[in-house]
Amino acid sequence: MGIRLFSSCRNLLIKSNVIRSAAAATATASVEMPMRSAATETKGVLDSALLLETPSNSWTKEQLASIYHTPLLQLVHSAQLQHRKWQDPTKVQLCTLMNIKTGGCSEDCKYCSQSSRNDTGLKAEKLVQVEEVIKEAEEAKKNGSTRFCLGAAWRDMKGRKSAMNRISEMISKVNDMGLETCVTLGMVNEEQANKLKDAGLTAYNHNIDTSREHYKNVITTRSYDDRLETIKNVQKSGIKACTGGILGLGETEEDHIGFLYTLSNMSPHPESLPINRLVAIKGTPMAEELAKPNAKKLTFDEIIRTIATARIVMPQAIIRLAAGRYTMKETEQFLCFMAGCNSIFTGKKMLTTMCNGWDEDKEMLNRWGLQPMEAFQYDALEEERKRKKLQAAAC
Repeated sequence: MGIRLFSSCRNLLIKSNVIRSAAAATATASVEMPMRSAATETKGVLDSALLLETPSNSWTKEQLASIYHTPLLQLVHSAQLQHRKWQDPTKVQLCTLMNIKTGGCSEDCKYCSQSSRNDTGLKAEKLVQVEEVIKEAEEAKKNGSTRFCLGAAWRDMKGRKSAMNRISEMISKVNDMGLETCVTLGMVNEEQANKLKDAGLTAYNHNIDTSREHYKNVITTRSYDDRLETIKNVQKSGIKACTGGILGLGETEEDHIGFLYTLSNMSPHPESLPINRLVAIKGTPMAEELAKPNAKKLTFDEIIRTIATARIVMPQAIIRLAAGRYTMKETEQFLCFMAGCNSIFTGKKMLTTMCNGWDEDKEMLNRWGLQPMEAFQYDALEEERKRKKLQAAAC
């Protein structure tokens, strides 16, 4: 009897305290609630993103901004949790890029040394022979690269039937070496994409460069929608899309969010997402613009925020630290990997700019306790995810 009485009194006391607490909270709601709701909403978006079992393709700019502006330590920690949930955290893919057709491009990209409109001293060259590609691919494979990429300075592939045949042969022979293949040839239509697929192409690179809003300040000879159309053609053919952009084009943080908005709402998400840090090349309009006193300069934390947000909202993508990496200290590269990168371009050159070398990169990754990713690891991870999903459904 005494125990029951004590229990009843205790419950009554708890209820009384709850009522008083609720009344006090109501009395101060006008002061506390606005601040609390904003913080809760930010945390809610991030927590929801981390709990998703299937990647979302319907992000709003407000949601992305909420994640992007998360306090930096928490943002990087969250990106690392997401990375470990969806990727093998011990593996990094080494990619090597070969310029198979240098210079002479008719586009007016303000940052590009290969545009015929920019006076950078670069001479236009013809498409290289298949034998040269095989030689370079063999060296890349020997040094641990598992994706070999071919870049040609063209606006599109219209009227380039013989070039397409030669590039198809390059793809086929590099595939025979057990390497993944990627090409960037400008705009392609459905028929051209299908031909590349028939040759065995793994991925097609076609960057969106920046946000839709800022794009017109960088390029006028090809529209943003032209770029999206090529990506659709590539994905429709069954080729994986490799698409990312360049940070440091005078854009704002809102443009970083807009850039991520375009990518994160693609269905499917890009298999590969290269993040380039602009290398301002003398003779390009972009270099001249950035030299002005009032020009918007890219800060390193903006790079980290962009990478981390990309990792959180596109968890299956391989995020590649691409051009401009050689300008980063090792500690900066380490932070990029903590934020979600799991691939680098390594070798001799990044088209016309410098690139960290294989030996240097292998030593760096060894210090970090990371190993080169095997070829087609993305496909293996996809199959493992499908297997686990089927197992869970069966249970």
